[in-house]
Amino acid sequence: MALRTTALALLIMAFWSRLWLGWWAAALVAVALLWTWLNPRIFPAPQSFDHWASEGVFGERVWLNRDAVPVPARHRLAPNILSAVGGISVLFVAWGVLMFEVWPTLFGAALVYLGKLWFLDRMVWLWHDMRDANAEYRGWLVAEE
Repeated sequence: MALRTTALALLIMAFWSRLWLGWWAAALVAVALLWTWLNPRIFPAPQSFDHWASEGVFGERVWLNRDAVPVPARHRLAPNILSAVGGISVLFVAWGVLMFEVWPTLFGAALVYLGKLWFLDRMVWLWHDMRDANAEYRGWLVAEE
């Protein structure tokens, strides 16, 4: 999980490097995109699923399945708001990188990270509320271990 959070920073630096490298920056962008794709695939599954990051992933799976298995009302609004915050924040990042403006880039990146980590925290809460509510979800813990 911790290494996955490096993707945005690497992409920002790669795109920003066009100021110094010109078209050669495309190679750094390609490396950053490769890292973004490769990162979740090169590390083994965790040996335990009882920590925050794994529970966040389980919560995301529950959230994606909310049409088939409804989630409690208290979990329906915040994830949508936090996703919107992340999406709007990317606009600040894109503008800052495009215009070589440091403050919009940093502001946007901080909001992207804040929104995503807060979203994951909500997904942990959702997982805790839903893990025993459905046989399929209970099976994930057995199947994953």
